Amino acid sequence: MSKVLLMNGSPHENGCTYTALTEIADTLAENGVESEMVYLGKQPVAGCIACGKCRETGRCVFDDKVNEILEKLDEYDAVIVGSPVYYAGPAGQLCAFLDRLFYCGGGRMAGKLAASVVSCRRGGASAAFDRLNKYFGISNMHIVGSQYWNQVHGNAPDEVRRDEEGLQTMRTLAQNMAWLLKNAEAGKKQGITPPQYEARIGTNFI
Repeated sequence: MSKVLLMNGSPHENGCTYTALTEIADTLAENGVESEMVYLGKQPVAGCIACGKCRETGRCVFDDKVNEILEKLDEYDAVIVGSPVYYAGPAGQLCAFLDRLFYCGGGRMAGKLAASVVSCRRGGASAAFDRLNKYFGISNMHIVGSQYWNQVHGNAPDEVRRDEEGLQTMRTLAQNMAWLLKNAEAGKKQGITPPQYEARIGTNFI
């Protein structure tokens, strides 16, 4: 069975972002796909200090939830990142977390499905949504879409639960992801292999 990692990047464990992710988790379950939700917590998250140690060890020098997820990364077939919208961008601690996670483990993300979900009171959702999708697009991940940009609106969970279009967008996203995961499983059984990439070329302009 496929497994999806849901990351709750909000400081509110059971807030608006959680409400959106729960709608996704329930729909995935209805479609026979397992999911696991990880809450990043309220504590500050260190940003990447560009020390390069992870290139030697495969782990971050800051031993926190980044390393916990890195240890389990191969269990997941897909990743969905959820964030509130602050000043038209994702939560700062989530970005610090993802910077380190993708720098340490970006190569292991290749081939996984991915999506981001944002929650806002009123505006800035599409800018935050775009920022989160950048992590996936640079990591050979396959971004899953929905009927609209993946956003819910409301200032509290009860308001989000009244955002019928937003919740439907979450369910449609989950249905699309479940369908693609099942197609990937069927492809493996038929002997279809993942892409074989060329050696990475890095071009620097000074």
